[in-house]
Amino acid sequence: MIALIFLVCVLPSFGSYALYLFWRPEKFVNYGDLIKPVPLVDVTVRERDGEEFHFTDLRGKWVFLMADVSSCDDHCRQKLYFMRQVRLTQGNEQHRIERLWLVTDGRQPAAELAAEYAGTQQVLLADRALLARLPATGDASDHIFVVDPVGNLMMRYARDPDPSRMKRDIARLLRVSAGWVQRER
Repeated sequence: MIALIFLVCVLPSFGSYALYLFWRPEKFVNYGDLIKPVPLVDVTVRERDGEEFHFTDLRGKWVFLMADVSSCDDHCRQKLYFMRQVRLTQGNEQHRIERLWLVTDGRQPAAELAAEYAGTQQVLLADRALLARLPATGDASDHIFVVDPVGNLMMRYARDPDPSRMKRDIARLLRVSAGWVQRER
């Protein structure tokens, strides 16, 4: 009887450790690539006009981040469109999402482009030092990155992502983080 009680109590613990150590799931729930968190909360970026952009200003928000040149080709416009649309599909939760465009050549994008994607913050980079911190496979301009409310870069979407799957990822993140209490440092 004691041996049976021991097996019922201890076997699940050993089983869970064995699964954790030796079994890797084939399928994951997320669509975007989870990456090792890169802290951006203390990063200050000098803009072309001499102003400074502080990532702490975005603290408490989920952030879509992209890096591209001001001329903005079709791929760049597609990223801007996806970021805007995925944010809009979140309904009442869209106020928890910001969009940030790191303009890598430091020039002001066309006024009609800025008007079409109003609400997307533009940071005109004076140098490319921040781009080296972005964990990209290939060029940083190929990806859309996600920064969590604490200020950690934690997910990226590869070139030409599926916006409906992005929407599900972001909806899941918003739902899970709904009860987070943000503390000031």
